[in-house]
Amino acid sequence: MSLIEDIERELAKKSLPKVCPGDTVEVNYLIREGEKERVQLFIGTVISLKGRGTNRSITVRRIVQGEGVERVFPIHSPRVKDIVVTRRGDVRRAKLYYLRDRVGKKTRVKELLGDKVRRDREVEKARRAAVADAAATAAEEAKAAAEASED
Repeated sequence: MSLIEDIERELAKKSLPKVCPGDTVEVNYLIREGEKERVQLFIGTVISLKGRGTNRSITVRRIVQGEGVERVFPIHSPRVKDIVVTRRGDVRRAKLYYLRDRVGKKTRVKELLGDKVRRDREVEKARRAAVADAAATAAEEAKAAAEASED
């Protein structure tokens, strides 16, 4: 392994949801306003996936006040707190750039239904539960370490 690959493996997020073009996602993105930081929700349709490894990014599109807004999110960025797939899209293209030319109800993507989607949802729930458990355990350990250092 090269040094770069080792560093990328360290910085990469351990568990990510399976995101595909056409999916409707909620991206929890950390933004800074002056001294404060807060999590902002960006809900839209994934129109493309780019890159691989830690360089992987998704382009999400949504309509705000009649204007199309696209935003590129690096998946492994520490600013991207969470990505939640709310709806699976049934599309036959890897890049959905044709949605840019469509207006109104024509921008809808057909929903993917069936056993595979149900299984994916169950796997996603299990992944989220595991991440939450790990976070709770880490918080408890940090609290115990802080109490031990105070004594």
